[in-house]
Amino acid sequence: MESAVRQNVKTNSFFLYLNHLYEQHQNNTLYIKRLKTLKKIIETKDLHTFFQPILNLQTRETMGFEALNRPTPSDLFSSVDQFYEFVGQTDCVFLFECFCRNLSLQRFKERLHGEMLNKDFMLFLNIHPNVLLDKKYNSGETLQLLKELGIKPQQVVFELTERSAVLDFVEFERVLSHYRSQGYRIAVDDMGSGYNSFKTLIYLKPEFIKLDRSLIQFIDKNSEQQQLVTLLMTYAEQAQTKIIAEGIERQEELDYLQDIGIHYAQGYAIGKPSKDIHFGEIRVDDYADRGSHRKRS
Repeated sequence: MESAVRQNVKTNSFFLYLNHLYEQHQNNTLYIKRLKTLKKIIETKDLHTFFQPILNLQTRETMGFEALNRPTPSDLFSSVDQFYEFVGQTDCVFLFECFCRNLSLQRFKERLHGEMLNKDFMLFLNIHPNVLLDKKYNSGETLQLLKELGIKPQQVVFELTERSAVLDFVEFERVLSHYRSQGYRIAVDDMGSGYNSFKTLIYLKPEFIKLDRSLIQFIDKNSEQQQLVTLLMTYAEQAQTKIIAEGIERQEELDYLQDIGIHYAQGYAIGKPSKDIHFGEIRVDDYADRGSHRKRS
């Protein structure tokens, strides 16, 4: 009896081991396929670039755009998030980030039209903090491209996601000072998503703080969200930085944010990401007619 039990255990262990080897093989095969696809995307520029407007809530003028790069949907990547998560697991992060940045700048210049050509819009570019710290990164290349495109460094905002942890704040502060001396500006994205602390703001001293959608959604009904946003606004005023509220979709959110004096707004209620560049506008009925009683900061 005991011998039979031991035999069953050995048999089960063997099959579990075979199953482990099979899954490992499948994962390795998938990784290779995805890596080949990623490299092909870079080689052929097979990436879609969208631009979402950012609106000055008080003047209702478009102050700039965020560039968003998305791959063509495929069986290898079920979502955009999965695609970027995979990029972060490869040794192509630096190459891909540089590729995205240059592609965004080129397409931004190509797609500006009409009266837009005479305005110095800001362009927000998502960038991984480690890329700025990478010693291989030559900022002079970006400056040269900007010169060729006729874009001023002061128009470019490096948008650092709060989900990307900064470990050496002192070194990063030094690096950012170098980029600021060339005219670039810094934005901290996803603020309030819970990944980093206020230490990020204190050391990085961003020109813009982008509030995460989780802080903005239904803010007109949630006192805890209101208190945190008020705290961030107080800090922003003292630090001479500006706040951008992201993910705005409801008229009530717009009403509340304009009431408390939020500087800038971004979201579907302002303008959806689009390949063509469009001015932002408040897209809710009769919103302009309802503003006479509102407070102004």
